[in-house]
Amino acid sequence: MERNVRWGVVGTGGIAAAFTADLQGLPGAEVAAVASRTLGSAKAFAGRFGIPRACGSWDELAADPDIDVVYVATPHSAHRAAAGLFLEAGRAVLCEKAFTLNAREAAELAGIARSGGSFLMEAMWMYCDPLVRRLTELVRDGAVGQIRTVQADFGLEGPFAAGHRLRDPAQGGGALLDLGVYPVSFAQLLLGEPDRVRADALLSPEGVDLDTSVLLGWESGATALLSCSVTADTPRTAAVTGTAGRIEIPRGFFQPQRFVLHRTGREPEEFTAGQHGSGLHGMQHEAAEVMRALRAGETESPLVPLAGTIAVMRTLDAVRELTGVRYPADVAPG
Repeated sequence: MERNVRWGVVGTGGIAAAFTADLQGLPGAEVAAVASRTLGSAKAFAGRFGIPRACGSWDELAADPDIDVVYVATPHSAHRAAAGLFLEAGRAVLCEKAFTLNAREAAELAGIARSGGSFLMEAMWMYCDPLVRRLTELVRDGAVGQIRTVQADFGLEGPFAAGHRLRDPAQGGGALLDLGVYPVSFAQLLLGEPDRVRADALLSPEGVDLDTSVLLGWESGATALLSCSVTADTPRTAAVTGTAGRIEIPRGFFQPQRFVLHRTGREPEEFTAGQHGSGLHGMQHEAAEVMRALRAGETESPLVPLAGTIAVMRTLDAVRELTGVRYPADVAPG
């Protein structure tokens, strides 16, 4: 019988809470420690979830020999520093999205992981979702023919106050990295890195994007029309249209409960997710993939490869360059 995989959690916000709750419902997973930059926050989180150890610093968790893998759930402005620390300490890392602030930081983390032989994966839970995996298989098997268009959007109703992290360039604020990463990742899951990037955005007084529209193009002739917003509650749907049919995903395309395949000359086919499990958020699938890979001795997941993560970051960088969104971290140190 395989021993439990021992997890450390970094961060105590909402996403960390949702992931921890899903992790505790996953057989073979053990949440052994939580770390925050303040001990009080770590202790409160540990008490809420019954976690044995609370650490008041990242260094304390990095030095814990009883941790197999660390889940980084800090704001993405801290991903490079946090994930880098744990990788250099020899820990496996699952790092939230957006993976980093830019492609340079993403490549740096991949380099640290590869040089140390440590596992590293972006927490792109959408890629690990069973129904998204089924959709991907259908597309790659030619169910809709050659892809012509991909459409996806993700928006939240605002407004967010000027002091909110979504308005702060130093914290990687804006719609693109928080929400736009989903539509872009969905398009690149199906089509790979685009050959052309066009974009337009409405910027906040602080210089982060509030609403962004993206048009991606590939040499095959395929295009993707994507959008994200922190001012409006968009439909959050997706569609893939090909030469022989289309797939429509209703609201919540990044964690779908169902999708419909329309094929030329055939009746529509509905695919459903079944039960995710009582009280679960859908993040257990990415955790299970990490545990599978660790037990298999793999340093990357074939579902969320580092090359794909870095390619998405390059696209996000290109969008920001076109729309004029700049972060302090874009200036390379030294």
